[in-house]
Amino acid sequence: LYNPNYGYFSKNAVIFSPGQPFDFPAFSHEPAFYKELGHRYTEFEDALDDKEGVKDDRPLWHTPTELFRPYYGEAIARYLVSNYRLTTYPYHDLIIYEMGAGRGTLMLNILDYIRDMDPQVYARTKYKIIEISSSLAALQGQNLLRASGHADKVDIINKSIFDWDERVPSPCFFLALEVFDNFAHDCLRYDLRTEEPLQARVLIDDDGDFYEFYDTRLDPVAARFLRVRHAATAGRYPAPYPASRLARDLRSRLPLAPNLSAPEYIPTRLMQYLDVLERYFPAHRLLTSDFHALPDAIEGLNAPVVQTRFERRTVPVTTPL
Repeated sequence: LYNPNYGYFSKNAVIFSPGQPFDFPAFSHEPAFYKELGHRYTEFEDALDDKEGVKDDRPLWHTPTELFRPYYGEAIARYLVSNYRLTTYPYHDLIIYEMGAGRGTLMLNILDYIRDMDPQVYARTKYKIIEISSSLAALQGQNLLRASGHADKVDIINKSIFDWDERVPSPCFFLALEVFDNFAHDCLRYDLRTEEPLQARVLIDDDGDFYEFYDTRLDPVAARFLRVRHAATAGRYPAPYPASRLARDLRSRLPLAPNLSAPEYIPTRLMQYLDVLERYFPAHRLLTSDFHALPDAIEGLNAPVVQTRFERRTVPVTTPL
């Protein structure tokens, strides 16, 4: 998703904006909200069709920041200001890094709130966006100029966090909202007799078709993740196979029984992200939010949702390939 050459966020990202904030007290129940959301989606895509032409496969998604603005950003801003005043104010500036800022809505909501509610802190605030997508970085800059008033507070850095090479010793907050679920994961299956992990690899044939196979040779990143996880949990963590050896043995005796477990998707890129924070942002405080569950996920432990979009409808598929 984050690959700078062909990744979704680098090339195809279109983020829904509902226009005016929703008047939540006016909704008598949840279905009323979703009905209005559907109307807003239709208006948004109609405007895109008028501007860009009809695209049956246009990718489009929404974020909590957009749906619940400005309240979502204001809640985060209250947390940032309170903790800043309790800890490093007035000895250090309030430095905020946001990774993957979408349309820049969260940035504007946070800065608006700090400016209006605590001018002293606003005077000490610096907001830095780390954005891998050139198109989204440009959109953030446009929205910043359109909003007016915060340009001297904001620095938009168009690069991948994994290419970061500058040490930031000052205390700072690092925001990663709906980021972790989009990081690349490695896929493992386990030998049901020995519990040995095998790592998924992808072959591409001469016709461009993808095939998945499993190798007992783990790459260094996946092997390190397994070591770190085992040390951090003392060996107690969910596994995609029955804990009982007897149950696994009985299952293996069934006709046409698989010799490998269901897939497990391990967050190796997240581990590397935390490495970057530790190495280059030693005084950071991480603030993150993400999904606690994913509907329509494919088979496996910690499995992703894989979907495409056609004629304004989201279509779930059953394989990452």
